[in-house]
Amino acid sequence: MGFNCGIVGLPNVGKSTLFNALTKTAAAEAANYPFCTIEPNTGRVSVPDPRLDNLSKLAQSANVIPTQLEFVDIAGLVRGAAKGEGLGNQFLANIREVDAIAHMLRCFEDEDITHVEGNVDPVRDAETVETELMLADLESLEKRMVGLTKKVRGGDKQAAFDLALMEKLVPHLADGNMARSITTLTQDEEARLPYLQLLTSKPILYVCNVGEDEIASGNEHTKAVAARAEAIGASHVIISAAIEAEISSLDEADAAEFLSDLGLEESGLDRMIRAGYGLLNLLTFFTVGPKEARAWTVRNGASAPEAAGVIHTDFQRGFIRAETIAYDDYMTYEGEAGAKDAGKLRIEGSDYPVKDGDVFHFRFNV
Repeated sequence: MGFNCGIVGLPNVGKSTLFNALTKTAAAEAANYPFCTIEPNTGRVSVPDPRLDNLSKLAQSANVIPTQLEFVDIAGLVRGAAKGEGLGNQFLANIREVDAIAHMLRCFEDEDITHVEGNVDPVRDAETVETELMLADLESLEKRMVGLTKKVRGGDKQAAFDLALMEKLVPHLADGNMARSITTLTQDEEARLPYLQLLTSKPILYVCNVGEDEIASGNEHTKAVAARAEAIGASHVIISAAIEAEISSLDEADAAEFLSDLGLEESGLDRMIRAGYGLLNLLTFFTVGPKEARAWTVRNGASAPEAAGVIHTDFQRGFIRAETIAYDDYMTYEGEAGAKDAGKLRIEGSDYPVKDGDVFHFRFNV
């Protein structure tokens, strides 16, 4: 089960520098933290989680395998992308394929780096990109509504439902709103919305790219972005792509010292990866043993059989039960045996909703 975040932004905001730092960092990780380049502009990075390290040390696991998040470096956008300007068609097509958007915004001043709009204004830049997404969604809906109208005349009930949903969405988008902000949908319409593949229904993480001397405190630009993020229900994180590029070339000890000198406890990339993971409403569960400690990913609300299926489809097909220990209990009682003796190992059935940090052992029969 893969989850991915598309990195988008105007030209010269530091997007490529950030993506290169991400991929260099992943490639430089130990063999236990695998990096995979799927295409030239796609890479998988490990999701930092100290819980996995703690579990592996306690169980003395031979291998440690973190869960991963995929990042896609999407072609740069210019004003007019919805009408095909620049690489607009490619840009919009690539966004449709990702689960969430990491929108990189330039929040630094540098006379040597030209801004396509003439001056630095990250909120304006965010609105430029989001306007293009809204225009593309409007065009897409209007085209589909023509075909649906014909099907409705033929008595197609699904077409009638979708057409009514789109008739709510079109004026909402035309008023300059993102699809994900609409509040007038029924529960069934909410469930149907993802199938429309609207660009503006995807969650957004604003990535504020600042200068090296502003990474700890941010600046007026990042404050403006934070206010916008709060207003539209998005998230934001502050990084310095230049710093991340430098860190990616250092070994672990030197990187830690470098971050400490900057007054930071962790890299901006780690914060960005975790923020992207949270943006997708994901949970982590673990399997732990002497051979391997591993983190796995499911969406919030997944059942125990669905979690089992992430490991192997046979586990879900033949699911019997899940032996479950909460992470805190696993650590407090020093492993499975101690947790079991303390009555903290639970037997859960097929209706159990996975909790973040659950340590599972699945029983199945096929």
